[in-house]
Amino acid sequence: MRAQFDHPPPIVSALQAVLPVGCVLFRLEDTRPYECDGLSAFRQPPLAVALPEDEMQVLAVLDVCRGHGVPVVPRGAGTGLSGGAMPMEDGVVLSTAKLNRIVRLDAMSRTAVVQPGVRNLAISEAAAPYGLYYAPDPSSQIACTIGGNVAENSGGVHCLKYGLTVHNVLRVRVATIDGEIVELGSEALDAPGLDLLAVFIGSEGMLGIVTEVTVKLVPKPAVARVIMASFGDIVTGANAVASVIAAGIIPAGLEMMDRTSSRMVEPFVNAGYDLDAAAILLCEADGTPEEVEDEIARMSAVLREAGAGAITVSTSEAERLRFWSGRKNAFPAAGRISPDYYCMDGTIPRKHLAHVLAGIAQMEVKYALRCANVFHAGDGNLHPLILFDANRPDELARAEAFGAEILALCVAVGGTITGEHGVGIEKIDSMCVQFRPAELTAFFGVKHAFDPAGLLNPNKAIPTLHRCAEFGRLHVKHGALPHPDLPRF
Repeated sequence: MRAQFDHPPPIVSALQAVLPVGCVLFRLEDTRPYECDGLSAFRQPPLAVALPEDEMQVLAVLDVCRGHGVPVVPRGAGTGLSGGAMPMEDGVVLSTAKLNRIVRLDAMSRTAVVQPGVRNLAISEAAAPYGLYYAPDPSSQIACTIGGNVAENSGGVHCLKYGLTVHNVLRVRVATIDGEIVELGSEALDAPGLDLLAVFIGSEGMLGIVTEVTVKLVPKPAVARVIMASFGDIVTGANAVASVIAAGIIPAGLEMMDRTSSRMVEPFVNAGYDLDAAAILLCEADGTPEEVEDEIARMSAVLREAGAGAITVSTSEAERLRFWSGRKNAFPAAGRISPDYYCMDGTIPRKHLAHVLAGIAQMEVKYALRCANVFHAGDGNLHPLILFDANRPDELARAEAFGAEILALCVAVGGTITGEHGVGIEKIDSMCVQFRPAELTAFFGVKHAFDPAGLLNPNKAIPTLHRCAEFGRLHVKHGALPHPDLPRF
């Protein structure tokens, strides 16, 4: 925990010399809002917070930090759920909050050039008059920034059809720790050389600071309708997901919630969910009226054949949004029934959904903690919400162990430990379960190529081999908490 300063440290004076008045925060009460992201169990006030207003000021901040050997932690809106934006005690947070301008929107080419601090939803709002929108829609889209989306390769409920951030970004401008501006990607159909844009998207702030992003815009569908199907047991619901995909249908959205989740969100948003159902499946079709009518009919038939107990189809845009509101508000709704929750982000092959959900149910008994399952069923991206009370002895430890076992199960069935939330500090020990030492060494090689001094978001996302050995390739060993050096609240 950082102490209050009687006099600003040298790095603060150096930052104040290159940034406008009020764009450097260092007093403890001013840096408190930056001490964590959405993973609030781990907190650390930074040495200082820098708020550059343009690209040249970003370079100036990096130059100062490089000269002082001070780590830099990039931060967008702080909505991330893996601790990726958690500061270091001796480091500077570089906030992109003031880099919030839509530089250019070109309806003819269906692209927008935006600064990293622009909110995800603001892009779609700006494109709406042209009948366009930005497709990736994380649950936090009202607040999260495009820079943070690039860092985590965010998805959303419509990623099955429209893809993740990496599929919707054409180009990024990046400030490197060495003081250069590089452009990765191109607005052309393809670009020669290695696909460094794909390497950068999802790199969690370890390779450079995004200063500008060129995104693809897509036409807003003429019609969108959603099916709400209920199932008597979650295994039948999970198998129905596979049936929809096997029928050759790619819905715009294919999401599932278990009974705990639906009962958690219904009093919060009044979405109209069947509270007696063990599982609810939301299947959306979009396109022309004829396409949507045909796809809704085909999906309804598949779902009935797969064992759906009740099927309701939205009849208006308001009803469609109401059905989706429960799924999109699952995280805040968790706060109504539990003081704390721990959100996992494993991704698995769809064919193993039923097996993994059954395994999670067994873990609920093992750890004596409830778990609300909400997930992007179409691409197998699970978001189990482990409910706990951090004020009760050992509940946080049990929640972390529960989460680590879920991720280990995901890896065991051929999946991954993260689909869109990133590794950050939360899953860093689970990386030792997913990857071999040679693979981790290769990751470090990529980071070193971009950041030789190791100053950009250090100690995140990639564990050292020593760390893997220390934890025996496990998240928790012999009852010891992961990253015990981090303060818990």
